[in-house]
Amino acid sequence: MTDYMEYSDDHRFIPVTSLTSGVGQAVTPDIYCFPIQVVNVVFVGKPKEDNWMLIDAGMPRSADDIISEVVRRFGEDRSPEGIILTHGHFDHVGAIVDLVEHWDVPVYAHQSELPFLTGEKSYPEPDPTVEGGMVAKMSPYFPNEPINLGDHVQALPSDGSVPHLGEWKWIHTPGHSPGHVSFFREQDGSLIVGDAFVTVKQESLFKVMVQDQEISGPPRYLTTDWQAARDSVRKLEALKPNVAVAGHGIPMSGEELSTQLQQLAEHFDQLAIPDYGRYVDGQNQEH
Repeated sequence: MTDYMEYSDDHRFIPVTSLTSGVGQAVTPDIYCFPIQVVNVVFVGKPKEDNWMLIDAGMPRSADDIISEVVRRFGEDRSPEGIILTHGHFDHVGAIVDLVEHWDVPVYAHQSELPFLTGEKSYPEPDPTVEGGMVAKMSPYFPNEPINLGDHVQALPSDGSVPHLGEWKWIHTPGHSPGHVSFFREQDGSLIVGDAFVTVKQESLFKVMVQDQEISGPPRYLTTDWQAARDSVRKLEALKPNVAVAGHGIPMSGEELSTQLQQLAEHFDQLAIPDYGRYVDGQNQEH
């Protein structure tokens, strides 16, 4: 292992954004959702307490925006205890190298995600042929090659605990990526989803721009295992969360969340799995 870190060879700024970009929202007293262009990063920890964690690392070239928001939320010199990744797709690790260099903190991810974070393995290429809207057509421009975090990244504890967040558990929710994880706090039913499901139709450029709120399956152009994705949604719905912060879209809570998530879990094949695409392979049949 090495202390050396680098972004992927295809690391680049992606010129898409939304009306909510840069407008943070306190979802609970200790969960803060901060949209970066079209993806959310999450701060977990109360502003006046010592310890907090960052979940995900935004779009490429967003480090300055994230650091500035951290200063507004927590004050100067309040680095996180660490950074936890729901997965390693480009829009969730876009600023990770800069943030680790700035704060000198460890990164945690699922064991199955480590090859994509240590320069060993590229993700499958995005699918521009998948059923969906304009964002899918744009997806060949999205980076898919691995970043290299060297020995700065380590596997999440195998017992499901979350470093520095004692009340939380991580849940393996593959499908969108092999080592995708979500985070749940049973005490108040808080769920940090990543991209296991999202709260905007991520394939539609217009809906992404205006952040039209609706629970949807994982982004189609980067989801490669639809059977696992179905199982992950059903696993999360069974938790009966009270509030959910997804990787894309506005946080949801209450009856709207429970009703829409139940619908997605029960009718995943019809609502989420595309009719055609490189990674569908007939998986849109009810199991």
